[in-house]
Amino acid sequence: MAATATGIHHRSYASELRLRATKSEYVRLALVTAVLIAAPFILDNYWLSIANTTLIAVIGAVGLNILVGYTGQISLGQGGFLAVGAYSSAILSDRMAMPTPLAIAFAVILTAIVGTFFGLPGLRLKGLYLAIATLASQMIIEFVIRRWDWLTEGHGYLNVERLQVGGFQVGGREVFELQWYWILLVLAVLTVLSARNLFRTGLGRSFMAVRDQDIAAEAIGVNVTRAKLTAFAVSSGFVGLAGALTAHYSEVVSWEKFTLDVSILYLAMIIVGGLGSIAGAVYGAIFVSLLPVVIRSIANAGEGVVPFLSDQLPAIQNAVFGLVIIAFLIFEPRGLNRIWQRMKDYIRFWPFRY
Repeated sequence: MAATATGIHHRSYASELRLRATKSEYVRLALVTAVLIAAPFILDNYWLSIANTTLIAVIGAVGLNILVGYTGQISLGQGGFLAVGAYSSAILSDRMAMPTPLAIAFAVILTAIVGTFFGLPGLRLKGLYLAIATLASQMIIEFVIRRWDWLTEGHGYLNVERLQVGGFQVGGREVFELQWYWILLVLAVLTVLSARNLFRTGLGRSFMAVRDQDIAAEAIGVNVTRAKLTAFAVSSGFVGLAGALTAHYSEVVSWEKFTLDVSILYLAMIIVGGLGSIAGAVYGAIFVSLLPVVIRSIANAGEGVVPFLSDQLPAIQNAVFGLVIIAFLIFEPRGLNRIWQRMKDYIRFWPFRY
């Protein structure tokens, strides 16, 4: 097994099913693992909070990419499904005294059921029409969480008790971000591995067949109805997990965190990262989560020279955000994952062009 390979040739089924086929891939995996393990010992609480938010975004982005990138079902209801996971987990754990892990599990299941229900129009609709249908789900869920007083007992928000699992409880300010980092890192890694392996199964391949051509998929025996609804369920389940983790991490649940802007933000993550790629969903979540932080840092650094930057920071962030999406759609529609693949290909094939 060479460190770099101009081609990968499999001589057995076991070799073909391996997730990694070259030594360089294992080296990169070891480096990423070392960075993730070392990060909490290097970063302060501010950057750890950004890392934790990014890990939650990774879980949600992977879930959305399963639906949009791998199954071809456009969804603008991500914010609503996040809200279902967040509110249901908070109510089950705090108001009904259910153990937090069990509450999160039930929230995932409930979000999957809700996602499947709103995925029913996908059996007949495609493209823009399906996007409008899922946008309706976002509007309906947002209306319910804003107007249904029972959810928040008339307060407009929910306070969530600090995460406790068995005899362990997340500590105070000094270790809060650190402990949450390890919890979220484990869950994010499990999410990525689960999604990656999903598309090595017959079910995952049926998703891709529906994406490529649903009529041809049905002709070769794929149950298109089951594949589409299962994709909505699996995707919404991951999103519900992200929503539940958001509730327990922030310890406050309010409707402002689950608006249409959030749905568009997650859609941007998978577009920038690369549709139809689990790694792309991770890259996109990291990129989009860090972009506002970078813009804010630049604005703060240039505040004395150009006061306009700080005064108009929200507008500048929106403008840069839109320009980034347009740039990727024009120059690299396959996102950051494709850019990374081209960089690896350049190294493998050097000094040859192809």
